[in-house]
Amino acid sequence: MKRNMDVPWSYEGENGPEYWHTLCDWYAEGAKFPLQSPIHLQYSEAQKESGKKLIFHYQEERFTEKEFKNTIHFVPYDCSSYVSYDGSKYLLNDIHYHMPSEHWIDGQQEEIEFHLVHADDQGNSLVVGVLFRINEEGVDFTKEGIWDFSTHLEIFDPTVFLPQARSHFHYIGSLTTPPTIGPINWFVFDEVNVIDRRFIEEFREEVLENNNRPLQEKLGRKIFYFEE
Repeated sequence: MKRNMDVPWSYEGENGPEYWHTLCDWYAEGAKFPLQSPIHLQYSEAQKESGKKLIFHYQEERFTEKEFKNTIHFVPYDCSSYVSYDGSKYLLNDIHYHMPSEHWIDGQQEEIEFHLVHADDQGNSLVVGVLFRINEEGVDFTKEGIWDFSTHLEIFDPTVFLPQARSHFHYIGSLTTPPTIGPINWFVFDEVNVIDRRFIEEFREEVLENNNRPLQEKLGRKIFYFEE
């Protein structure tokens, strides 16, 4: 069975999203999970979530940036940051982005979406999605910690990616890149942040244009909203 890195895929053409499941057995296996991501999130369809709370335990740590899977990934050396949810601890192991955003909220797609990817000790994934607009007045991440793209070394607190308000949608979905496996707990914040264009331009040329998977069918799944 060919694995992800051995099989080229893209966001258009004969290797595009509609054909991912045909490219190898592993991708086909992932596509068998019906509740795929991303989806269009709407307040009118969401149920109020109570009881279970997503708690962040982020701290400053070292990262390196790598280009793979058609985007830039910030990968921590030690996975010191984590979130806790429903009695489990999920270590932060990757931060990457899609441009434009993969999730939509009430008919609105944003310019960019960062995914903060976590996993517990059983390999179960939990992903936090944060939507951003881009302009010259946004948050300049390079002023928070150390971002040395020439040596591929960054030192920062991942909290810089999070919005002030922690209200969010929660649903069960999949990875948005091959092999699109699930189930995965998704938490998507509804407060849209603003990011400085200069930060994105540091590595924009290395990233595939329009690296967002199209919206997927909801198939009657439950969508929750947590208001803080």
